[in-house]
Amino acid sequence: MHTPALLLAILTPALSALAAEFPPLYLNANQLSIATGKPSLVLMSGGSTHIPVWSLSGGTEGQSVCGVVTGLPKDCGGVRVEITVTSEDAETSPAFEDVYRVHLSQMVEGAPFTARHLQGDPVRTVLPAGPLHSRSIVLESYYEVVPDAPLTVRIQREPGDPADTFTRPMGLAMVKVTPVKAPAKPLIVQDVPGYNSWPMLQAIGDKLVCVYSRGSGHTIHEDSRATYARTSTDGGKTWTEETLVANSPGYGDVPVGKGLDSTGAMLLWVRRVGKEWHQDLYRSTDGVKFTLICTPKLDVRPVQITDVFAVPNVGLMALWFAGDYGDAGPSHSWGVVTSKDDGKTWTQTPIESGLTKDQWPTEPSAVYLGDGKIFAIGRTEAGDSTTARAQFQMLSTDHGKTWTRAQTNITDVLISTPSLILDAKTGLLSNYHFQRGRAGILWRRVVDPKSVIANPLKWPVGEAVAVGSGSTIDAGNVNATVIGATHYLSFYSGKKPDTAVLVSVLEAPGGK
Repeated sequence: MHTPALLLAILTPALSALAAEFPPLYLNANQLSIATGKPSLVLMSGGSTHIPVWSLSGGTEGQSVCGVVTGLPKDCGGVRVEITVTSEDAETSPAFEDVYRVHLSQMVEGAPFTARHLQGDPVRTVLPAGPLHSRSIVLESYYEVVPDAPLTVRIQREPGDPADTFTRPMGLAMVKVTPVKAPAKPLIVQDVPGYNSWPMLQAIGDKLVCVYSRGSGHTIHEDSRATYARTSTDGGKTWTEETLVANSPGYGDVPVGKGLDSTGAMLLWVRRVGKEWHQDLYRSTDGVKFTLICTPKLDVRPVQITDVFAVPNVGLMALWFAGDYGDAGPSHSWGVVTSKDDGKTWTQTPIESGLTKDQWPTEPSAVYLGDGKIFAIGRTEAGDSTTARAQFQMLSTDHGKTWTRAQTNITDVLISTPSLILDAKTGLLSNYHFQRGRAGILWRRVVDPKSVIANPLKWPVGEAVAVGSGSTIDAGNVNATVIGATHYLSFYSGKKPDTAVLVSVLEAPGGK
């Protein structure tokens, strides 16, 4: 049997091949020109080797260079953009980082070339072991393109970002643009008129159960918002008639977490909001009929209680977070709830309190790794720099009693709720999240958890697995489940007042 690390090494080229289905296009330094500031075209030398590079300052902001790429394949859906950088400075070492971003736009016939502009997210990386080493940095994993239109690429260093600690110049040698095919279109779960949103997806055996709510807009408290369910036994191709889960008079009902109890029955957290807030837990053996089993009284009122998972010697566990999305803090907190009786009663334990908004991990997803270890990812609610706008990762090594929290290098986020799937056979962890705004991309990152537990700034680049609407709030909130070797990803997409609940189907890393 392959170890997780070996499997990941085998898998990584396969994932790259999946995304990079066309020959790449290149812009060398001589094909780039000044866009902003005063970068300089110089020769970096090592012995008899001389390489033309654009010298981008580590102290002066606003320096960038640009070029135009043509000849994109007619049947490509998007492009991946990466750069090659190097340094001849003797101080180059892994003790430093630098930060870059890409700006992309297309010159589409009949439209201004600013119409399809993308300001990419800042990307931070660690410098190599010494000078004259080259690095390949992916700045954008998927940008939707019109294939027959020229693509303008602008590369900018961000020395003003707190993570860019290397104050010396860095040399940009090349830009690589790889055309890729568009991800498969998702399947429709529910698209009747209304704001169909915030789905939870759970497998009961070979049956998919998708629970979602519907109201008039992005509101959680309106009396008209109720929670519904549909099931599928053919991998999401067709769905049963909608059944009502909860429609509480005077309250809005929204599903916020799911999981299984020890018997394999589905558990579902539904947040009930009106004059008061309640967290109701429902149980179902068939995904059609849901029975309320408890409404726990908790000392700290959660915004949400998230997905339920099992922890040996503890019972059932779920993470919660409390506070106000619009409050800067320090008034935010998060923690765990546990149950020893399959969800009938729950004990609440705060982990961190008094957090500011930029310290606050929200809407977390967690998995049990074994040996008392629990690993979680939380979304961020604040920040433009790479040291703020990045997913959190949390780790417990004592069955959830104590936790550590760190910020990752996952910056292609915008109020992006994560969902984790751990493959019990391979040990590989899939981290899914939907990047709101832009073109609305659903990303997947696959890792051996050990590699990022020790190095939270070394998550790999994301792979685009689905595309939704580019709305800031009218799309997103992925929630994942697994049947066999297939991952199923629910999310919602559209534009107020009408949005749809969708499911994407994806082969698990490592294949069948």
